[in-house]
This record gives sequence, structure tokens and C-alpha cells, in this order.
Amino acid sequence: MRKKALVVDDNANNLMLAKDLLEVAGFEVFEAENAADGIAIARREKPDIIIMDVRLPDMRGTAAARILRQDKETSDIPIVFVTSSVMAEGREEINDIPNAGFISKPINTRTFVKEISQFIK
Repeated sequence: MRKKALVVDDNANNLMLAKDLLEVAGFEVFEAENAADGIAIARREKPDIIIMDVRLPDMRGTAAARILRQDKETSDIPIVFVTSSVMAEGREEINDIPNAGFISKPINTRTFVKEISQFIK
């Protein structure tokens, strides 16, 4: 059974890069360009991991994560935030979310999948 990953990013290049890296590693990948679509796909597909940008057009990724944490079906899915904005307040925002971590942009294409995989139970 292939692992499922959901990538939520409004930047098409970032989305494609993460998708390609994960697919090469054997993941089945779902994509969303905004938080609302990401939440809907997460509820429908129950991915093993969610990779999410912090800055999305409709709401912050951390707000979307809080919504997912309140839903019994998605509360345990690990969420990894991929962001270039990891200032102190951004880190606190992420640290407040259970079972979440972050990777800073630009991602290292050689270690990305290994870093992501550490969050999967």
C-alpha cells in the first residue's frame, strides 16, 4: 500500500517540485492550491502526511491545520509546513499545533523526502 501525501501550496513551481520528489519516492500525491481545497482533500483521502505552505491565498496554513486538528478523521495526520517565513512568531504558531513540524524553503531536493518521512508514524 503506497503512502499518500497531500501537498498544499499556491505556488505552482513549489507544488510541482514537492509532487515530483514524493512520487519518485513512491508516494501517491494529492495537490491543492489553497487551504479550503486542502482541507476537503485531507478529509476525503486521509493522507499519511500533509505538506503545507504557511501563506496561502484564502487563509494561513496554520489556521487550516487547526481546522484539521478539530476533526476526528484528520486530527492525527502529521502536518509539515514548508515555508520561507520561519521568524520567531511563525515558529511559535507552528509549535502550537500538535504533530506538526516545518522545513524551510528553499527545500533541499536530496533530503526532502527523508525529512518528510520522519513525521510519518
